[in-house]
Amino acid sequence: MMTGLSAIPHRASKLALLTAPPFLTDPKSYVWRDAAWTGRPWEETVVYEVHVGTFTEEGTFRAAVGKLQQLAELGFTAIELMPVAHFPGKRGWGYDGVLQFAPHTAYGTPDEFKAFVDAAHGVGMMVFLDVVYNHFGPEGNYLGQYAPGFFRQGASTPWGDAIAYERPEVRAYFVENVLYWLGEFRLDGLRFDAIDQIEDGSDIHILEQIARTVREHIAGRHVHLITENPANGTDLLTEQPGGRFYQADWNDDFHHAIHVAVTGEDAGYYEAFKDHTWDKVRHTMAHGYLKPGKSVFTDNPPPTESLPPTAFIHFIQNHDQVGNRALGDRLHLRIDRHLYRALTEMLLLSPQIPLLFMGDDHLSLRQFSYFADYSGDIAEAVRTNRPKEAAKFGGVPEGTSAVDIPDPNDAGTFSRSKLDWDEAETEGGRAWAEHLRHLIALRRDKIVPLLNGAGGYAGQVIDAPEKCIFIDWVLGETTLQLRANFSQRDVPLPTGFGDRIFPADVTNDGHLSIATVQIGLQ
Repeated sequence: MMTGLSAIPHRASKLALLTAPPFLTDPKSYVWRDAAWTGRPWEETVVYEVHVGTFTEEGTFRAAVGKLQQLAELGFTAIELMPVAHFPGKRGWGYDGVLQFAPHTAYGTPDEFKAFVDAAHGVGMMVFLDVVYNHFGPEGNYLGQYAPGFFRQGASTPWGDAIAYERPEVRAYFVENVLYWLGEFRLDGLRFDAIDQIEDGSDIHILEQIARTVREHIAGRHVHLITENPANGTDLLTEQPGGRFYQADWNDDFHHAIHVAVTGEDAGYYEAFKDHTWDKVRHTMAHGYLKPGKSVFTDNPPPTESLPPTAFIHFIQNHDQVGNRALGDRLHLRIDRHLYRALTEMLLLSPQIPLLFMGDDHLSLRQFSYFADYSGDIAEAVRTNRPKEAAKFGGVPEGTSAVDIPDPNDAGTFSRSKLDWDEAETEGGRAWAEHLRHLIALRRDKIVPLLNGAGGYAGQVIDAPEKCIFIDWVLGETTLQLRANFSQRDVPLPTGFGDRIFPADVTNDGHLSIATVQIGLQ
């Protein structure tokens, strides 16, 4: 979700257009090495989210290639890139893009982007890309000048003018853009940003048309469409003839409930989760959303329980929940390490699709802040808006004030957000990576084979002591059992626990120790 440019005036920039890459690339300019790649089934997905500009010191597609083998060896099966569509300036999160058919020049050439995707496929990893179809950025967007009908008169989103999706020309623009990224760059999927801000009064919603067009035009390989839908709509995720329109949604409800439970922060986005927090954690793990919300094409959305667990992507932090904090600090630096370890074990060994943010693989000490490359009025508006955004994500830490929030337009904010890969080579970094490798391998061998047959109404909450999570998921003929203790005392395990697959090095004495997770199959 783009949260850095709320209520900021738009301004066109000739420089943004003059320095942009070509509108389209020469399809013959890159020879694919792994042309036989057909992707991976959805249930195998373990996501590693990346911002290209801060993933390496160089901040390029070419440099990122050098880290792919390392991630693949840990067991990650998918890279998800924050938006790369061209935006003004040299640095930014990418959610203010203005040239949807052009990879950002700071990251490299279109062929270098293709080489990155090709290299990922070569080590068995899918590549997903965030795309932003709910607004255009505030600088460098000339569409309103030469095609004013592209936007709705007098309507807006939190980040810019509302788009007139009802017009055939506008619909064609976005449908073709989807096919461009998936076809030209052979991406394995797209993640659609903040779809609750995509208003379309047409008989067939643009999101449905996109999904149908992808099915029609791309065959012979796995292509996965993902949403970020804060409204919690369930209709796009329900089973349709030929499969679901969209494979999964980022489940903020899970993150917010977990965050309140383990940090005590309950303002802003977290306020709705401050009462009965642990019950809400249990509900999101067993059923998905706390409750379904606004739908795209039905007045009677199916209940969240009707969706399979794999229709939800779960995370304990991502770019939003780190980068929009006042100081860009990571969760593992704010809570007890044993607690964070248990949270990660629960995340990776539950049937939902897990996502980790870059640096989580080695417990990065680096901040990740919101950064941009604006000047003048827009820069001042972005700078002024940061305390308001931070208030939604935990507020300003005690002992600091708004003046301590990094200036998004300062180049140092960007450089300090770059990963330090030397941290991955420390004793602690290697030990944590090895633990992740073990967890993901266990998921691959024991849990993934159960997910293809997972249907709706799979999760059941088992009575548990306070700050404990006991869930059973019926996955075909097997029940996956989670028993997690986040309290400050040992608790008794309920009867009926099956064959324990994690951890392997404890005796089953009928109790669950502090900050531990056990997984069983029955």
